[in-house]
Amino acid sequence: MDAKLEFGLDTFGDVTRGADGALLGQDEVLRNVLAEAVLADSVGVDVIGLGEHHRDDFAISSPEVVLGVIAGQTRRIRLGTAVTVLSTDDPVRLFQRFSTLAALVPGRAEVVLGRGSFTESYPLFGHALEDYETLFEEKLDLFAKLVRESEVTWSGTTRAPLSRQRVYPPLDPELGPEGLPVWIGVGGSPQSVVRAVRHDMPVMLAIIGGDPRRFLPFVELYRRAQQKAGLPERALGVHSPGHVADTDAEAREAAFSGYRELHDRIGSERGWPPMARADFDREVDHGSMYVGAPETVARKIAATVRALGLARFDMKYSMGTLHHEALMRSVELYGSRVIPMVREMLA
Repeated sequence: MDAKLEFGLDTFGDVTRGADGALLGQDEVLRNVLAEAVLADSVGVDVIGLGEHHRDDFAISSPEVVLGVIAGQTRRIRLGTAVTVLSTDDPVRLFQRFSTLAALVPGRAEVVLGRGSFTESYPLFGHALEDYETLFEEKLDLFAKLVRESEVTWSGTTRAPLSRQRVYPPLDPELGPEGLPVWIGVGGSPQSVVRAVRHDMPVMLAIIGGDPRRFLPFVELYRRAQQKAGLPERALGVHSPGHVADTDAEAREAAFSGYRELHDRIGSERGWPPMARADFDREVDHGSMYVGAPETVARKIAATVRALGLARFDMKYSMGTLHHEALMRSVELYGSRVIPMVREMLA
Protein backbone atom coordinates (compact mmCIF):
# COMPACT_ATOMS: atom_id res chain seq x y z
CA MET A 1 0.00 0.00 0.00
CA ASP A 2 1.12 3.54 -0.76
CA ALA A 3 2.15 5.11 2.56
CA LYS A 4 0.69 8.39 1.32
CA LEU A 5 -2.88 7.06 1.05
CA GLU A 6 -5.20 9.52 2.79
CA PHE A 7 -8.84 9.45 3.84
CA GLY A 8 -11.23 12.38 3.87
CA LEU A 9 -14.82 13.15 4.71
CA ASP A 10 -16.87 15.59 2.63
CA THR A 11 -20.15 17.38 3.26
CA PHE A 12 -22.20 20.08 1.58
CA GLY A 13 -23.98 20.86 4.84
CA ASP A 14 -27.05 18.96 3.61
CA VAL A 15 -30.12 20.27 5.43
CA THR A 16 -31.20 17.44 7.71
CA ARG A 17 -34.32 16.54 9.67
CA GLY A 18 -34.49 16.82 13.43
CA ALA A 19 -35.99 14.44 15.99
CA ASP A 20 -39.48 15.77 15.25
CA GLY A 21 -39.10 15.10 11.52
CA ALA A 22 -38.97 18.80 10.58
CA LEU A 23 -36.14 20.23 8.51
CA LEU A 24 -33.55 22.05 10.61
CA GLY A 25 -32.60 25.66 10.02
CA GLN A 26 -29.36 26.20 8.14
CA ASP A 27 -27.82 27.80 11.23
CA GLU A 28 -28.29 24.61 13.23
CA VAL A 29 -27.02 22.51 10.32
CA LEU A 30 -23.81 24.57 10.26
CA ARG A 31 -23.28 24.05 13.97
CA ASN A 32 -23.79 20.32 13.42
CA VAL A 33 -21.18 20.33 10.64
CA LEU A 34 -18.74 21.85 13.13
CA ALA A 35 -19.43 19.05 15.62
CA GLU A 36 -19.00 16.43 12.88
CA ALA A 37 -15.64 17.92 11.84
CA VAL A 38 -14.38 18.03 15.43
CA LEU A 39 -15.31 14.36 15.82
CA ALA A 40 -13.59 13.51 12.51
CA ASP A 41 -10.40 15.11 13.82
CA SER A 42 -10.54 13.10 17.04
CA VAL A 43 -11.00 9.72 15.29
CA GLY A 44 -8.11 10.11 12.84
CA VAL A 45 -9.70 11.30 9.58
CA ASP A 46 -7.07 13.08 7.45
CA VAL A 47 -9.17 15.75 5.71
CA ILE A 48 -12.55 17.45 6.07
CA GLY A 49 -13.92 18.92 2.82
CA LEU A 50 -16.82 21.38 2.64
CA GLY A 51 -18.65 21.89 -0.65
CA GLU A 52 -19.90 25.32 -1.76
CA HIS A 53 -23.57 25.62 -2.74
CA HIS A 54 -26.15 28.39 -2.91
CA ARG A 55 -29.42 26.49 -2.43
CA ASP A 56 -31.92 25.93 0.37
CA ASP A 57 -31.08 22.21 0.64
CA PHE A 58 -27.38 22.83 1.43
CA ALA A 59 -26.20 25.14 4.22
CA ILE A 60 -22.57 25.80 3.24
CA SER A 61 -22.14 28.80 0.96
CA SER A 62 -18.89 30.09 2.51
CA PRO A 63 -16.65 27.08 3.18
CA GLU A 64 -13.67 29.15 4.28
CA VAL A 65 -15.59 30.75 7.15
CA VAL A 66 -16.71 27.35 8.44
CA LEU A 67 -13.20 25.93 7.97
CA GLY A 68 -11.78 28.80 10.02
CA VAL A 69 -14.07 27.94 12.92
CA ILE A 70 -13.22 24.24 12.57
CA ALA A 71 -9.51 25.15 12.60
CA GLY A 72 -9.87 26.72 16.02
CA GLN A 73 -11.44 23.59 17.51
CA THR A 74 -9.27 20.87 15.96
CA ARG A 75 -5.62 19.84 16.17
CA ARG A 76 -4.54 17.98 13.05
CA ILE A 77 -7.23 17.41 10.43
CA ARG A 78 -6.62 19.18 7.10
CA LEU A 79 -9.18 21.72 5.98
CA GLY A 80 -10.36 21.83 2.38
CA THR A 81 -13.27 22.21 0.00
CA ALA A 82 -15.40 19.80 -1.98
CA VAL A 83 -15.55 21.89 -4.23
CA THR A 84 -15.05 25.65 -4.48
CA VAL A 85 -16.94 27.07 -7.47
CA LEU A 86 -14.05 29.00 -8.96
CA SER A 87 -16.01 30.09 -12.06
CA THR A 88 -18.16 32.52 -10.06
CA ASP A 89 -15.57 33.63 -7.52
CA ASP A 90 -12.74 36.13 -7.79
CA PRO A 91 -9.41 34.24 -7.85
CA VAL A 92 -7.57 36.98 -5.95
CA ARG A 93 -10.07 37.10 -3.11
CA LEU A 94 -10.27 33.31 -3.03
CA PHE A 95 -6.49 33.07 -2.80
CA GLN A 96 -6.45 35.60 0.04
CA ARG A 97 -9.04 33.66 2.02
CA PHE A 98 -7.06 30.43 1.71
CA SER A 99 -3.63 31.99 2.18
CA THR A 100 -5.03 33.47 5.41
CA LEU A 101 -6.22 30.04 6.51
CA ALA A 102 -2.84 28.53 5.54
CA ALA A 103 -1.07 31.17 7.65
CA LEU A 104 -3.23 30.48 10.70
CA VAL A 105 -2.94 26.67 10.53
CA PRO A 106 0.24 25.92 8.55
CA GLY A 107 0.14 22.71 6.55
CA ARG A 108 -3.59 22.19 7.05
CA ALA A 109 -5.26 24.23 4.29
CA GLU A 110 -6.10 22.97 0.80
CA VAL A 111 -8.67 23.67 -1.91
CA VAL A 112 -10.47 21.67 -4.59
CA LEU A 113 -11.43 23.89 -7.53
CA GLY A 114 -14.31 23.12 -9.85
CA ARG A 115 -17.15 24.49 -11.93
CA GLY A 116 -19.88 23.06 -9.71
CA SER A 117 -22.80 20.80 -10.56
CA PHE A 118 -25.39 23.50 -9.85
CA THR A 119 -25.82 26.85 -11.57
CA GLU A 120 -27.33 29.08 -8.83
CA SER A 121 -24.06 30.95 -8.29
CA TYR A 122 -23.98 32.29 -11.86
CA PRO A 123 -26.98 34.67 -11.65
CA LEU A 124 -26.30 35.26 -7.94
CA PHE A 125 -22.87 36.75 -8.66
CA GLY A 126 -23.66 38.27 -12.04
CA HIS A 127 -22.12 35.74 -14.43
CA ALA A 128 -23.54 34.34 -17.65
CA LEU A 129 -23.83 30.59 -18.13
CA GLU A 130 -22.73 30.94 -21.75
CA ASP A 131 -19.31 31.96 -20.36
CA TYR A 132 -19.07 28.66 -18.42
CA GLU A 133 -15.86 27.42 -20.07
CA THR A 134 -14.08 30.77 -20.34
CA LEU A 135 -14.75 31.70 -16.73
CA PHE A 136 -13.21 28.54 -15.34
CA GLU A 137 -10.27 28.40 -17.75
CA GLU A 138 -9.17 32.00 -17.16
CA LYS A 139 -9.75 31.98 -13.42
CA LEU A 140 -7.89 28.71 -12.98
CA ASP A 141 -4.96 30.16 -14.92
CA LEU A 142 -4.89 33.19 -12.61
CA PHE A 143 -5.30 31.15 -9.43
CA ALA A 144 -2.40 28.90 -10.44
CA LYS A 145 -0.19 31.97 -10.87
CA LEU A 146 -1.24 33.36 -7.48
CA VAL A 147 -0.24 30.13 -5.74
CA ARG A 148 3.08 29.77 -7.58
CA GLU A 149 4.32 33.32 -8.10
CA SER A 150 4.97 36.04 -5.54
CA GLU A 151 4.49 38.76 -8.16
CA VAL A 152 1.70 38.16 -10.68
CA THR A 153 1.20 39.53 -14.18
CA TRP A 154 -1.97 38.33 -15.89
CA SER A 155 -4.61 39.45 -18.37
CA GLY A 156 -7.87 37.97 -19.63
CA THR A 157 -11.49 38.78 -20.42
CA THR A 158 -13.17 37.89 -17.12
CA ARG A 159 -11.61 40.48 -14.78
CA ALA A 160 -9.17 43.37 -14.70
CA PRO A 161 -5.53 42.57 -15.58
CA LEU A 162 -2.72 42.45 -13.04
CA SER A 163 0.78 43.82 -13.57
CA ARG A 164 3.55 42.70 -11.20
CA GLN A 165 0.93 42.55 -8.45
CA ARG A 166 1.71 41.20 -5.00
CA VAL A 167 -1.19 39.68 -3.09
CA TYR A 168 -1.35 39.46 0.69
CA PRO A 169 -0.96 37.48 2.83
CA PRO A 170 1.49 35.47 0.72
CA LEU A 171 2.04 31.77 1.21
CA ASP A 172 4.93 30.77 3.47
CA PRO A 173 8.01 31.20 1.24
CA GLU A 174 9.65 28.15 2.80
CA LEU A 175 6.70 25.96 1.77
CA GLY A 176 5.89 27.67 -1.53
CA PRO A 177 2.91 26.18 -3.42
CA GLU A 178 3.02 23.14 -1.14
CA GLY A 179 1.70 25.43 1.57
CA LEU A 180 -1.67 25.39 -0.22
CA PRO A 181 -2.32 22.17 -2.17
CA VAL A 182 -4.73 22.80 -5.06
CA TRP A 183 -6.79 19.98 -6.59
CA ILE A 184 -8.98 20.07 -9.70
CA GLY A 185 -12.42 18.50 -9.27
CA VAL A 186 -13.36 16.42 -12.32
CA GLY A 187 -16.85 15.07 -12.94
CA GLY A 188 -16.18 12.91 -15.99
CA SER A 189 -14.80 15.07 -18.79
CA PRO A 190 -11.55 14.17 -20.62
CA GLN A 191 -10.98 17.88 -21.20
CA SER A 192 -11.00 18.47 -17.44
CA VAL A 193 -8.39 15.76 -16.94
CA VAL A 194 -6.13 17.30 -19.57
CA ARG A 195 -6.66 20.75 -18.06
CA ALA A 196 -5.46 19.47 -14.68
CA VAL A 197 -2.31 18.11 -16.29
CA ARG A 198 -1.73 21.36 -18.15
CA HIS A 199 -1.74 23.16 -14.81
CA ASP A 200 0.24 20.35 -13.13
CA MET A 201 -2.39 19.79 -10.42
CA PRO A 202 -3.77 16.65 -8.76
CA VAL A 203 -7.23 15.40 -9.75
CA MET A 204 -10.22 14.64 -7.54
CA LEU A 205 -12.71 12.46 -9.44
CA ALA A 206 -16.32 12.99 -8.37
CA ILE A 207 -17.84 9.53 -8.85
CA ILE A 208 -21.45 9.68 -7.74
CA GLY A 209 -22.88 6.78 -9.72
CA GLY A 210 -21.97 3.60 -11.55
CA ASP A 211 -19.03 1.25 -11.24
CA PRO A 212 -15.95 3.30 -10.29
CA ARG A 213 -13.88 1.22 -12.73
CA ARG A 214 -15.61 3.00 -15.60
CA PHE A 215 -13.30 5.91 -14.74
CA LEU A 216 -10.21 3.87 -15.61
CA PRO A 217 -9.93 5.54 -19.07
CA PHE A 218 -9.72 8.92 -17.33
CA VAL A 219 -7.02 7.61 -14.99
CA GLU A 220 -5.04 6.25 -17.95
CA LEU A 221 -5.47 9.55 -19.82
CA TYR A 222 -4.25 11.43 -16.75
CA ARG A 223 -1.10 9.33 -16.47
CA ARG A 224 -0.36 9.35 -20.22
CA ALA A 225 -0.76 13.13 -20.40
CA GLN A 226 1.60 13.59 -17.44
CA GLN A 227 4.22 11.39 -19.08
CA LYS A 228 3.87 13.15 -22.42
CA ALA A 229 4.29 16.52 -20.73
CA GLY A 230 7.33 15.29 -18.81
CA LEU A 231 5.61 15.98 -15.48
CA PRO A 232 5.78 13.95 -12.28
CA GLU A 233 2.76 11.88 -11.31
CA ARG A 234 0.36 13.91 -9.21
CA ALA A 235 -2.08 12.49 -6.72
CA LEU A 236 -5.42 11.06 -7.77
CA GLY A 237 -8.41 11.08 -5.45
CA VAL A 238 -12.05 10.00 -5.50
CA HIS A 239 -15.06 11.68 -3.89
CA SER A 240 -18.11 9.37 -3.53
CA PRO A 241 -21.16 9.15 -1.27
CA GLY A 242 -21.37 6.72 1.61
CA HIS A 243 -22.75 5.96 5.05
CA VAL A 244 -21.43 3.69 7.80
CA ALA A 245 -23.58 2.13 10.54
CA ASP A 246 -23.26 -0.80 12.89
CA THR A 247 -24.89 -3.24 10.46
CA ASP A 248 -25.40 -3.39 6.70
CA ALA A 249 -29.18 -3.34 7.09
CA GLU A 250 -29.16 -0.31 9.37
CA ALA A 251 -26.81 1.58 7.05
CA ARG A 252 -28.95 0.90 3.97
CA GLU A 253 -32.22 1.87 5.62
CA ALA A 254 -30.83 5.12 7.00
CA ALA A 255 -28.94 6.12 3.86
CA PHE A 256 -31.85 5.35 1.54
CA SER A 257 -34.28 7.49 3.52
CA GLY A 258 -32.07 10.58 3.44
CA TYR A 259 -30.54 10.12 0.01
CA ARG A 260 -33.85 9.45 -1.75
CA GLU A 261 -35.42 12.64 -0.44
CA LEU A 262 -32.58 14.79 -1.74
CA HIS A 263 -32.29 12.84 -5.02
CA ASP A 264 -36.00 13.19 -5.77
CA ARG A 265 -36.04 16.88 -4.95
CA ILE A 266 -33.15 17.63 -7.29
CA GLY A 267 -34.63 15.18 -9.78
CA SER A 268 -37.88 17.14 -9.91
CA GLU A 269 -35.83 20.11 -11.17
CA ARG A 270 -33.84 18.07 -13.67
CA GLY A 271 -36.40 15.62 -14.96
CA TRP A 272 -35.10 12.50 -13.19
CA PRO A 273 -37.53 9.72 -12.20
CA PRO A 274 -38.02 9.11 -8.47
CA MET A 275 -35.42 6.82 -6.92
CA ALA A 276 -36.65 3.25 -6.36
CA ARG A 277 -35.21 1.12 -3.57
CA ALA A 278 -34.00 -1.41 -6.14
CA ASP A 279 -32.00 1.33 -7.90
CA PHE A 280 -30.43 2.38 -4.62
CA ASP A 281 -29.54 -1.20 -3.66
CA ARG A 282 -28.02 -1.78 -7.09
CA GLU A 283 -25.80 1.26 -6.62
CA VAL A 284 -24.72 0.07 -3.17
CA ASP A 285 -24.00 -3.42 -4.48
CA HIS A 286 -22.27 -2.55 -7.74
CA GLY A 287 -21.77 1.20 -7.99
CA SER A 288 -19.79 3.92 -6.26
CA MET A 289 -21.85 4.17 -3.08
CA TYR A 290 -20.11 3.04 0.10
CA VAL A 291 -22.93 2.02 2.44
CA GLY A 292 -22.83 -0.64 5.13
CA ALA A 293 -21.14 -1.87 8.27
CA PRO A 294 -17.46 -0.93 8.71
CA GLU A 295 -16.02 -4.08 7.10
CA THR A 296 -18.40 -3.85 4.14
CA VAL A 297 -17.45 -0.24 3.47
CA ALA A 298 -13.75 -0.90 4.03
CA ARG A 299 -13.69 -3.74 1.50
CA LYS A 300 -15.40 -1.61 -1.11
CA ILE A 301 -13.07 1.36 -0.56
CA ALA A 302 -10.03 -0.92 -0.75
CA ALA A 303 -11.26 -2.33 -4.06
CA THR A 304 -11.69 1.17 -5.53
CA VAL A 305 -8.27 2.30 -4.28
CA ARG A 306 -6.65 -0.73 -5.91
CA ALA A 307 -8.58 -0.45 -9.18
CA LEU A 308 -7.86 3.25 -9.77
CA GLY A 309 -4.49 3.63 -8.02
CA LEU A 310 -5.69 6.28 -5.59
CA ALA A 311 -3.72 8.41 -3.17
CA ARG A 312 -6.88 9.75 -1.54
CA PHE A 313 -10.43 8.58 -0.86
CA ASP A 314 -13.06 11.07 0.32
CA MET A 315 -16.47 9.82 1.45
CA LYS A 316 -19.30 12.32 1.15
CA TYR A 317 -20.88 11.33 4.44
CA SER A 318 -23.86 13.68 4.48
CA MET A 319 -26.82 11.86 2.93
CA GLY A 320 -29.53 14.38 2.17
CA THR A 321 -31.91 14.75 5.09
CA LEU A 322 -30.39 11.92 7.19
CA HIS A 323 -30.27 13.18 10.79
CA HIS A 324 -27.20 14.50 12.57
CA GLU A 325 -26.94 11.65 15.11
CA ALA A 326 -26.64 9.08 12.31
CA LEU A 327 -23.98 11.22 10.60
CA MET A 328 -21.99 11.44 13.84
CA ARG A 329 -22.03 7.65 14.17
CA SER A 330 -20.95 7.33 10.53
CA VAL A 331 -18.04 9.72 11.09
CA GLU A 332 -17.00 7.83 14.23
CA LEU A 333 -17.05 4.43 12.52
CA TYR A 334 -15.30 5.72 9.39
CA GLY A 335 -12.39 7.10 11.38
CA SER A 336 -12.07 4.51 14.12
CA ARG A 337 -12.82 1.33 12.15
CA VAL A 338 -13.08 1.77 8.38
CA ILE A 339 -9.79 3.61 7.82
CA PRO A 340 -7.69 1.14 9.88
CA MET A 341 -9.36 -1.78 8.08
CA VAL A 342 -8.64 -0.33 4.62
CA ARG A 343 -5.01 0.27 5.56
CA GLU A 344 -4.71 -3.31 6.78
CA MET A 345 -6.36 -4.69 3.64
CA LEU A 346 -3.99 -2.76 1.39
CA ALA A 347 -0.85 -3.40 3.45
